[in-house]
Amino acid sequence: MRLSLPRVGERGGEAQCMRASRKPPEREKKMAKSSRRIAITENGPYIVTEDVPLKQAFIEEDAEGNSLGWKEGRAYDTNGKVYALCRCGHSKNKPFCDGTHTGIGWEGKETASRIPYAEAARVYEGEAVDMLDRQELCAVARFCDVVNAWQMVIKSSDAHPENEEIATREACDCPSGRLTVRKNGVEVEPDLPQEINLVEDLHYNVKGPLYVKGGVTLQSADGSEYEVRNRRALCRCGESRNLPFCDAAHLKCEHMQGLDG
Repeated sequence: MRLSLPRVGERGGEAQCMRASRKPPEREKKMAKSSRRIAITENGPYIVTEDVPLKQAFIEEDAEGNSLGWKEGRAYDTNGKVYALCRCGHSKNKPFCDGTHTGIGWEGKETASRIPYAEAARVYEGEAVDMLDRQELCAVARFCDVVNAWQMVIKSSDAHPENEEIATREACDCPSGRLTVRKNGVEVEPDLPQEINLVEDLHYNVKGPLYVKGGVTLQSADGSEYEVRNRRALCRCGESRNLPFCDAAHLKCEHMQGLDG
């Protein structure tokens, strides 16, 4: 099936797709539940338990400003500790919570859909690989725009393995898990450690979302658990309209300007 392509530069290709399938792939690789946990508190911070490592992750760019990869930064001392990460975006001690949310009356109601990722994703089909896309999860890390991941999927074939390689790389670098690649119905995912990365966006000089890796459990304020994912981006500016997930609102937030110390 051939789909109309998203246009390059539109936040990872947000143009309307004309014939995108919404059927899930035939087989889904399920991640094991993790004892490491991020618990969302009502109108408050994320409480992180079971010694989840916390590190900076810088988006690396080329001379033209294209996102090319990730560079690890500072590792925070969280050894054996339970810690609270700011969710409202206004802590004076970012990335940690300092209680500011109580004084400003911040409301952080979870509004994101709980429909499983694959059930609501658009499917782009190629000869060699398919790609699933949940647009509302876009955190605008821009890896998918370098060569246009959607176009590479549709052009993927045994005769042009480089297109499959590019599509897979760009999808797997996506911190939010908006894009995932499937080959013969089985997901192709990077082997990621269980940790939390503070996304540092040098291009815009802003603090980005929490890049949660490796299937760390995410618990709602109501006590239920979100679908286990290898990659997800959690909002930490407090302004997302898709809480608890990032929707790139941080790019317009004055209180998120600059990088984490």
